[in-house]
Amino acid sequence: MRIQPRRQILNIWSSLLAACYRDDKWQWGGRDGSNSISDAEQLLCLLYPATEIPSFALDDPDTIPDDIAEVLRPLGRMRQVGIKLVDILDDYLDRYTKADGRPDFSAGSYLRSTAPGGPTDEQRELDVVDSYSMSLTLCLAALKYLRALRFWASSRPTQNERNKLDNRISDVEDRIKVRLTAAMIGLVRSFVVQSVDPDSETGRAMLTMFNQTGAEPDAVLAGVAQRLERVRVRLRRDVTLNATPDADLEDEGLLFECGWSWGIVTDAAGLEEEFGAAPIATDEGYAAPRPYLYFTVTALDGINDLTSARTRELDLLDPQQRRLAEALQLRGDLAQRYWSAMARYGGGRWPLEDIPWRTSDGEESDYFSLCVSAVLIQDLINREASDDDLTRATLIFDELARRGRIIRRLTEEDYARELHIPGVRLSLVGSGTAELGDDMVLNWRVSDYAPVLLKRTLQAAQLSGTLTTRDRLLELAQATMDHLELRAFTRGPARGLWDDADRVFTVVRPGQVEPQTSNGTQQPSWYLTERIVECLVAADSSFRQPPLRSATSAVRSLELLNEAEHLLNQRFLSLSEEDNTPNRTALENVEKQLQRARKLIDERPGTAHSLCAEALRSLDELDFASLDAMRSE
Repeated sequence: MRIQPRRQILNIWSSLLAACYRDDKWQWGGRDGSNSISDAEQLLCLLYPATEIPSFALDDPDTIPDDIAEVLRPLGRMRQVGIKLVDILDDYLDRYTKADGRPDFSAGSYLRSTAPGGPTDEQRELDVVDSYSMSLTLCLAALKYLRALRFWASSRPTQNERNKLDNRISDVEDRIKVRLTAAMIGLVRSFVVQSVDPDSETGRAMLTMFNQTGAEPDAVLAGVAQRLERVRVRLRRDVTLNATPDADLEDEGLLFECGWSWGIVTDAAGLEEEFGAAPIATDEGYAAPRPYLYFTVTALDGINDLTSARTRELDLLDPQQRRLAEALQLRGDLAQRYWSAMARYGGGRWPLEDIPWRTSDGEESDYFSLCVSAVLIQDLINREASDDDLTRATLIFDELARRGRIIRRLTEEDYARELHIPGVRLSLVGSGTAELGDDMVLNWRVSDYAPVLLKRTLQAAQLSGTLTTRDRLLELAQATMDHLELRAFTRGPARGLWDDADRVFTVVRPGQVEPQTSNGTQQPSWYLTERIVECLVAADSSFRQPPLRSATSAVRSLELLNEAEHLLNQRFLSLSEEDNTPNRTALENVEKQLQRARKLIDERPGTAHSLCAEALRSLDELDFASLDAMRSE
């Protein structure tokens, strides 16, 4: 089945409302309970397509297409949908605003612990980069929606109605902006640069990963220092807001890495001088001052939404937020450059091609290779990608799909199952302290292997300028979407949502009954469902791009066009001005076809080729008819 973003998003919306909207009230929570991240993901399943895809816009009830109106019918009449979404946003803000008015970014039920009683109440209140990034995306989507809804409200027939709607929108908009500012500050204070002694265990792990040719460690160290010189200089010179205090970027004999930790890092500088009493500007940090690949990718996704052209065009940010956005864009750019450079370091095989990727703490996983691939593709989007880079990235994605059992059969006791169920375990170093009520370090599970692969494959396909590479990427994307479709619930309250992974990742022997639900629950995972919605939005963007232009096809189309135009001119020579026979009508139709072909020959040479071929066929039929008429005489 082809990826069909419109149909699939509408199906998700229908399932979403069936699961979440009952008795005229939005029902929060899913498989993993209710927390600031899961509830934001749940709301983004509806709001993200509505603000990223023009045809899904919900701000003007008078222009909502019939198929979308039918899906949204549970929310009421179309003129009620706009304000219903405002009410849902307001409810979310109420749930995740503390008594003192500060935004709440706690991870809550997403946190895991091996302690008998689970995480302590203090640990559940910890902020996590996932919440900052997801709030960034949610707040930006909400501001885009509210901006458009305000325009619709201004056209209401009575002044009283206009004022009522405007006041309601303004109240929610102000609260959204407070949360957005806090999320941006949280991301700034979670960025970290870690200096590493090459003789330490961490340094040796990094050098082993980068050294794909068996070179001497000193040569690799010197090569890495040269490759990262510009990144090092900019980190030292430009990253002044909340610079990592212990990072030594002056000594070129040290390795370093940069990115995002799991939360505000220990000893992170306060930003009260720059942002006064802004929320979380002075909150204490607990995260270890080292980057995590997963949280780096998560932060970059939010920053890309923040720095997108549409965000700038709509002028959604105030002066304080623009300064934070510039700081985050700088950090995002440097993190992308760092990991992209390290992924492709050396003159032979890339470190990224040595799957699985080994992190600086010695852990290795196919998922980490996928994370580095995600950063690489995002870096190639922001810069001009070469055909060689994309060809090699295609082979990596294909290998990761095989190793993740996306396009290969699962075997008994297959290690790949853990990539999806229960997911890769990340230790949140720093989360276990006496101050937080327990010295047991918390865990974080990431199980979005397939959606990450799909999203990055679609982005790579959109980047590719080579027909064979793009075709291979789109074929892989389709296979990944087919895999994910099999993981959607087919029955129960979560029907049409995700993730019923046991149906795919359980080996069923002959005579056994296939498992019906994942982990015995039919509650939707908003964590996975929202990421699939992101993939469908990326697919919509990719499909809206013009098709690739084949140089060979363009040359052949031009040859056919020249031949057809020459033959047409010859036919016109035999017609007198007074000739109004069907022949003239036929030739004029051919002329219109060729004019259309000439307009399309640069952008759509295949279509131009088809038009020219049809014109040549018509001209040949006219020639044959003329010869036949001459024989009859």
